[in-house]
Amino acid sequence: QMQLVESGGGLVQAGGSLRLSCAASGRTFSRYNMGWFRQAPGKEREFVVAISWSGNTQYAASVKGRLTISRVNAKNTVYLQMNSLKPEETAVYYCAAASTWPPLEYDYWGQGTQVTVSS
Repeated sequence: QMQLVESGGGLVQAGGSLRLSCAASGRTFSRYNMGWFRQAPGKEREFVVAISWSGNTQYAASVKGRLTISRVNAKNTVYLQMNSLKPEETAVYYCAAASTWPPLEYDYWGQGTQVTVSS
């Protein structure tokens, strides 16, 4: 089992920035590909961005140029730097781990962290 714990969420004004972190434990983090998803109230969960164990990335078109994923394998942590945030990006943000690349499915999920963007 892998445990994933997200942190860094909060309230930010539109145009502001936040950095989310996801700390992993229980498995060899460096062998897993990591992703960030989000789920807004009343909507389905959507893909945001993913990073392979070697650093390759995939971004949803809506976040390119504003959100950046990174990882530090020595710290078992993946980050999501979010800039120029929009109110419609208010959601619970989840990190997830996948053993394949590109990820066909994710094996482990965190419990999420709330991000609220005020207008």
